[in-house]
Amino acid sequence: MNVPLWAWLAVLAVIVLMLAVDLFAHRRAHVIGVREAALWSGIWVAFGVGFGALVWQIYGAEFGQQYFAGYLIEKSLAVDNVFIWAIIFTYFAVPREYQHRVLFFGVLGALIFRGIFIAAGSAIIASAGWVLYIFAAFLLLTGYRMIRHRNDHLDPEKSRVLKLFRRRVPMTDDFHGQRFLIRKSGAMLATPLLAVLVLIEVTDIIFAVDSIPAIFAVTDEVFLVFTANAFAILGLRAMYFLLADLIHRFIYLKIGLALVLIWVGIKMLLKIDIYYIPTPASLAVIATILGVSIGASLWATRGQSRKTPAAPAHSPFGTASPEEIAALEPLWRKRPDTKASSSA
Repeated sequence: MNVPLWAWLAVLAVIVLMLAVDLFAHRRAHVIGVREAALWSGIWVAFGVGFGALVWQIYGAEFGQQYFAGYLIEKSLAVDNVFIWAIIFTYFAVPREYQHRVLFFGVLGALIFRGIFIAAGSAIIASAGWVLYIFAAFLLLTGYRMIRHRNDHLDPEKSRVLKLFRRRVPMTDDFHGQRFLIRKSGAMLATPLLAVLVLIEVTDIIFAVDSIPAIFAVTDEVFLVFTANAFAILGLRAMYFLLADLIHRFIYLKIGLALVLIWVGIKMLLKIDIYYIPTPASLAVIATILGVSIGASLWATRGQSRKTPAAPAHSPFGTASPEEIAALEPLWRKRPDTKASSSA
């Protein structure tokens, strides 16, 4: 697959433009409802599917199917990530109007880190093909552990990342609007919103360790690996606001995701020395597993309405009053005029 430099630059430009549009559309803090989330989800999915159709048309069916297989894997694994976000936001009692800002920078960081992981993974595979055995074994083990611990959930209170952050970084006990940093009594302090952002970034890095090897099982093309990741990740914010109140209904999704990881692990293992499973067959298996797990979940929980995740008995953080926010010192102090001071 010969991808010219201008195509890479064009894709990056589109991603930056989409992020800018999203940031401008949500420049004011507000609660994002289901209708708005559904509209944005449709927009992001349309971009992802449209790009896949473009790849199909320019490079042929094989590469088009590889892109869609990777996109489907990343999109489905992202749903589990969304549920983790819901738990984190609920534990920290983050006001819903501030959640989009956290997710925007979280997704921006995810794009950067995944780009680094993809470049590193591609270089490692190119120089040491035997690493595919390690990737395959890791996917099989991850799938098995996901099934075994399917009822376990993240407990932010026990997070080592959070404990380390609070120990190393001076932090306030109150949210101060959408601010990540504030200056108070001359000292710069982090707000709980920055702690939430750090925790979300770390969880995404952990998820990337699973998803990047998984997508390399369906395509060796770095361009397809990156674009499938990027277009799947760009829609995560809207997906969160659409699905966060429905996590209790996807009771079999984790099993489905585990089976997908096991399947792509087997595919990668066979691909090395034995047999290359055609992309259409692999795509059909992935779509069937996900479709059955989601359909079975919704059928088993039919009649249940939206429900926010259970919040802790006592919120760990408070919210600063408008008067306290107005009294904050400027975050960045002006440098003294060196010319004026020297002449004096």
